[in-house]
Amino acid sequence: MDAESARSILEFRIDPAVQARLDLLGEKANEGTLTGDERAEYEAAINAADDIAILKLKARRLLGSDES
Repeated sequence: MDAESARSILEFRIDPAVQARLDLLGEKANEGTLTGDERAEYEAAINAADDIAILKLKARRLLGSDES
């Protein structure tokens, strides 16, 4: 990963409409009312968020080492 790619990753923000959907799914998960399809959608979103968090951590480390 180069510095430009790292900066792009760090600038990534979730779309507000997607966040609203995830908030709704999270509420339903807490209430125990998710359908099977919704559960799969929510789990996929959680996995994607984990992957993005890992990429952002790697990007921060790369940029931190470039600036040292």
